Amino acid sequence: MGAGSPRPGVGPPDGGWGWVVLVACFVVTGFAYGFPKAVSVFFRELMRDFGAGYSDTAWVSSIMLAMLYGTGPVSSILVTRFGCRPVMLAGGLLASAGMILASFATRLLELYLTAGVLTGLGLALNFQPSLIMLGLYFERRRPLANGLAAAGSPVFLSALSPLGQLLLELFGWRGGFLLFGGLLLHCCACGAVMRPPPGPGPQPRPRADREEDCAGDAPREAEAEADAEGTRLRLREAPPGGRARRRLLDVAVCTDRAFIVYVVTKFLMALGLFVPAILLVNYAKDAGVPDTEAAFLLSIVGFVDIVARPACGALAGLARLRPHVPYLFSLALLANGITDLSSARARSYGTLVAFCIAFGLSYGMVGALQFEVLMAAVGAPRFPSALGLVLLVEAVAVLIGPPSAGRLVDALKNYEIIFYLAGSEVALAGVFMAVATYCCLRRSRDTPPGPTTGGASDTEDAEAEGEPESLPSGTQEPRSLESLEVPSPRAGSVGQEREADPGRSRESV
Repeated sequence: MGAGSPRPGVGPPDGGWGWVVLVACFVVTGFAYGFPKAVSVFFRELMRDFGAGYSDTAWVSSIMLAMLYGTGPVSSILVTRFGCRPVMLAGGLLASAGMILASFATRLLELYLTAGVLTGLGLALNFQPSLIMLGLYFERRRPLANGLAAAGSPVFLSALSPLGQLLLELFGWRGGFLLFGGLLLHCCACGAVMRPPPGPGPQPRPRADREEDCAGDAPREAEAEADAEGTRLRLREAPPGGRARRRLLDVAVCTDRAFIVYVVTKFLMALGLFVPAILLVNYAKDAGVPDTEAAFLLSIVGFVDIVARPACGALAGLARLRPHVPYLFSLALLANGITDLSSARARSYGTLVAFCIAFGLSYGMVGALQFEVLMAAVGAPRFPSALGLVLLVEAVAVLIGPPSAGRLVDALKNYEIIFYLAGSEVALAGVFMAVATYCCLRRSRDTPPGPTTGGASDTEDAEAEGEPESLPSGTQEPRSLESLEVPSPRAGSVGQEREADPGRSRESV
C-alpha cells in the first residue's frame, strides 16, 4: 500500500489553502451522510399523510443513499472531464432543487424522484469531488485530514435531526423540506473554493533528445505528468504516428487484490451499518420514548461521533500505526457489530443512551478510516476511479439493507431481529477484512515481485496504440503507477549531466 507514506519530490502542500478545502469537505460530508438519516425524522408524518407503511417510506432515505453511492462512476467521469469545482456547483443546485420540489409532492413516487433521486445525485456530485480534492492537498497529514472531514457527518447529524423535528412541529414536513432545500445551497459555496493545488510546471526536454527527434530516430517515451486538476497521474506513451487514448474511468483497478478485499468488506459493511441509525428514532418512539427525546438519541450518536472521528484520524496518522490501518479499520467494524448485537434488546431510555454512545464511538472510527484505507490500498492516482467503483458496489448493499430491514419491521413488529442481522453483517465484514489482509495481502507483499511483463495494469490512466516499448535507458522501470513521480528539476539536471558526459560511470553520477 504504497500510498500510505509521503512521496518524494513535489507533493501536496499539507496546509495552506488545503485548510479551506478541508472546511468545505467537512460541510459536504456532513450533508452527504447526515442528511439521509435526518430525513427519517419526517417519516411518521409521511406515513400518515400518504397512508404508507414504514418500508415504503424508508425508500426515500434508501434511494438517496443509493444515488449517493451508485452514481460514483458517473461522478468520477465528470470530475475527470470537467474538474471538481464545476461538478460540485452543479451538484449543489441539484440537491437543493430536489428538496424544494419534494415539498410539493402529492405521492410517494414523487418523493422518490425528487428527495431521493435528485437530492441524492446532487449530494453525490459534491461528496466524491470533495474527497478527491482533499487527497490532493494532504499527504503527510492525510489521516488527520480525513478524520476531521469525516467529523462533518456527526456534527451535521446532531444538528439536522433536532432542527428537522423543530421544523416539523412549526411548519410541517412540507415546510421542513423547503427550508432544508435552502440549506443545501451551501454546497455551492463549498464547491466554489475547490481550486486545484499548485503543481510543478512542465519540464523542458534535453537538447539532445530534441535533436534526435528531428533526425527521426527518437524512441517512444513514457513520461508521468500531473494534469491541471492533479486528480490523476497518467502514463503517456507516444509512438511515432500513434495517439494515446485517455481513460475517464480506470476499471483495471479491479484486478488489484487489495481493492477486491476492500470492496467485499464495504459490501458486507453497508448491508448493516446504516440500519440502526435509520431505525433508531422510530424504535425509540415505539418503545414509549417521547418524540423530542427520541430525536435527541441521534444527537447523542453525533456528539460521540464528533470526538471519535478526529481522534481516530490522529491515531491512525501515528508512524507505528499507519502501516496497520486496515487492521484498525477491521477492529472498528467488529466493535460496531458487537455493539448492535449486545443492544438488540435495549428498550429503556437509559440503555438506548448507552447504545448510542457505544455505537457513535465505533461508527466514528469506521467513518474516519474507511477512505484512508482505500487511499492507502490503491494510491492517489487511481483513487478517483476506485472510489467511484466502491460507491457503486456499496449502493447495491444500501438498496438491500435498510429496505429489507423496514419490511421485516412491518412483518414482525419486532426490532430485535433487525439489530441481530445488522450486527452480524458488520462484524462479519470486520473479520473478513482482518483475515484477508493478513492471509492474502501480507503474503503477497512478502513475496518478491517477478519480472514485469507490461500491460494494462502498468498503464493505469492511458493506453497507447501499438506495442509499448521500454523506458529510456538509465531510467528504472516502475512496478506500478504508485511509484511514478513527476520529475523534479534536480532530476532533470542529473539527466542532462549524464548526457553531457557519457563517459562517466553510473557510480559517479
